[in-house]
Amino acid sequence: MKLLDKYILQKFLTSFIFTVLVLVLVICVIDFTEKNDDFIKHNLSAKKVLLEYYVNLFPYFANLLSPITVFIAVVFVTARLAARTEIVAILASGVSFKRLLLPYVMGGTIIGIVTFGLTGWVIPLANKTRVAFERLYVKNPYVYKGRNVHIKIGPRSYAYMESYDNTNNVGYRFALETIDGIQLKRRMTADAISWDSTRKAWKLTPQVIRTFNGQQEKLQTMPARDTTLNLYPKDFASTYRLSETLTLPELNAFINQKIERGADDTQIYLSEKYERYAYPYAILILTVIGVILSARKSRAGVGGQIALGFVLAFVFIIFVILSRNLAQVGQVHPILAAWVPSIVFTGIGITLYRFVPQ
Repeated sequence: MKLLDKYILQKFLTSFIFTVLVLVLVICVIDFTEKNDDFIKHNLSAKKVLLEYYVNLFPYFANLLSPITVFIAVVFVTARLAARTEIVAILASGVSFKRLLLPYVMGGTIIGIVTFGLTGWVIPLANKTRVAFERLYVKNPYVYKGRNVHIKIGPRSYAYMESYDNTNNVGYRFALETIDGIQLKRRMTADAISWDSTRKAWKLTPQVIRTFNGQQEKLQTMPARDTTLNLYPKDFASTYRLSETLTLPELNAFINQKIERGADDTQIYLSEKYERYAYPYAILILTVIGVILSARKSRAGVGGQIALGFVLAFVFIIFVILSRNLAQVGQVHPILAAWVPSIVFTGIGITLYRFVPQ
């Protein structure tokens, strides 16, 4: 690495860290003004709010805004170099524009790798505490409102509940069916099923069991008893920001479980998974676009170029949000939705590059 590379890379990374700190601190202040009434209502101490919530909220916003902060940092650094005619001097010395991009690409790659590690393993751990805090002190108490719930709990086993009380962990009008192909082989029904947290098992009220063998049917009754099922109270718990609290291995396991059970909300978690892979590449692309847009000296000055950086970065975020929503409602495949913003901005970057003086 040459002295010029170290010079640009240092300025880039320093500006990125400074931009992250400023933007996230401003957002945290705004967030505090919105939630302060909830903190007061629950008589929370400043220490508890800071350590359990804002310490964990900071990395979440830092990651969420990483495309914006990277783009702004690149534009700020490059525009200042251009305003002081340093870029002109660099290019006049025989350094090509492609070679000038190298330290920026290195910086974007470093940030992208760190971001992937954080989003895959570190930030979800912080989100567990943050989301639990929000559920307890900010959001209204969760009430499960599902009706006539069917869940696949085994290769041939299906559980049914007419309703479920998540406060007391009791399900009503419970049925457990065994289906071979399209034939019903066994059906067990009970008026209620309740979770025993001590034994980690379900307690069934007296059951009626119907067994089918061709045209023959056998009827049997069973007294109240405990049983274990591939079904847990967490399956009926709040899913508020659940995808954000799962590490990458946990997310993969959770998605596989959703697919096996035939759940209809799998797209949400697939979208989260593929976005984590697409984000580092998006950071790299936005880094290159930022250099291209700000490498020339502008009459609008550094401020105008930074404003343009804000606009384009927010356009990228809007692309991400729209693609995510389309993926979650099933109109676009999650892989395509995760990569569409990066693909679009890659095309923009290539187009812009063609018009930059070499």
